[in-house]
Amino acid sequence: MIIGVPEEVKNNEFRVALTTSGVHELVRNGHTVLVQNGAGTGSGISDAEFALAGAELLGDPGEIWARSEIVVKVKEPVSSEYGYFRKGLVLFTYLHLAAEPELTRALMDSGVTAIAYETVQVGRFLPLLAPMSAVAGRLSVQVGAQYLTAPFGGKGMLLGGVPGVRPANVAILGAGVSGTQAAAMAIGAGADVTIMDINIPRLQELDDDYHGRLKTVASNTLEIERSLLQADLVIGSVLIPGAKAPKLVSNELVSRMKPGSVLVDIAIDQGGCFEDSRPTTHDNPTFTVHNSLFYCVANMPGAVPNTSTYALTNVTLRYVVALANRGVAAALDADPALLAGLNVAGGSITHHSVSTAHGLPLSTDWRVLV
Repeated sequence: MIIGVPEEVKNNEFRVALTTSGVHELVRNGHTVLVQNGAGTGSGISDAEFALAGAELLGDPGEIWARSEIVVKVKEPVSSEYGYFRKGLVLFTYLHLAAEPELTRALMDSGVTAIAYETVQVGRFLPLLAPMSAVAGRLSVQVGAQYLTAPFGGKGMLLGGVPGVRPANVAILGAGVSGTQAAAMAIGAGADVTIMDINIPRLQELDDDYHGRLKTVASNTLEIERSLLQADLVIGSVLIPGAKAPKLVSNELVSRMKPGSVLVDIAIDQGGCFEDSRPTTHDNPTFTVHNSLFYCVANMPGAVPNTSTYALTNVTLRYVVALANRGVAAALDADPALLAGLNVAGGSITHHSVSTAHGLPLSTDWRVLV
């Protein structure tokens, strides 16, 4: 089978969908891997290294899309790539379709079989989202600390304080992978940290892990308001697999927050969990709402591509190999986790959350579509 790896074109997206070890594994299994020239440069992987692993290097992304039976990417295709879609193509990447109506329609109209990393699911666990959630969670504290400083528009506050001066108050919405990683980083920096979630057993686990150093609060409207009015840094990390993120923080609440507070919305890929959230880029990452600063970069892990690329390939490669070795229908049939990742096929929506988000019919008979 022919697997294509085009260069990412999203703003400041330096990750690449396969490492050299991934290319080597696919070639060893008898497949052809097409990699666009320069696709790995931002992640520290040279064209020469890809060639040595067995990849065929091409300069034209259109040729990669046209020749490939499976295209693996990192981020969802942008409008300039929609013209490459065609019937019979398998696309394996992050898609976040609940927040992407135009992309959803383009995939449906073209007949592409689209499998989303973020909805591949084992039980309640999302194995292909978890490493990037971990990266984003840790980064959220780094960028939050940066934007709390005066030169970046913040209140001029050191996250951990110093002896005799209070540390920053950090409120985290959501105790999943990204929220947990954010809490670890913020506590490590010496901040005063509160994490909120509706999952009480998860809060119990975190309380046991941190022996009281992390404040855990059952999430509801009143507790969110109380925590945010005290917060200097807010990190939104709520997730409903495949669906739009719930809006937990209103514009009115932001208007009453401390001047110079910073809000980082990790959930922006799924529409964001703050009312005023809108996607931003690494080139222009923030905007002001009332007297607070919002950071809503939709590809946060792209800022650390070396770490992110290897973390991503570590978990996606087994599924790419399965798709290539078995073919898409057999691979989906053999693995319920991978089947959960199927979002669009044969012009139809095949994931319930995407169907609900766009008010479109859900097709449950995927075998006649792929």
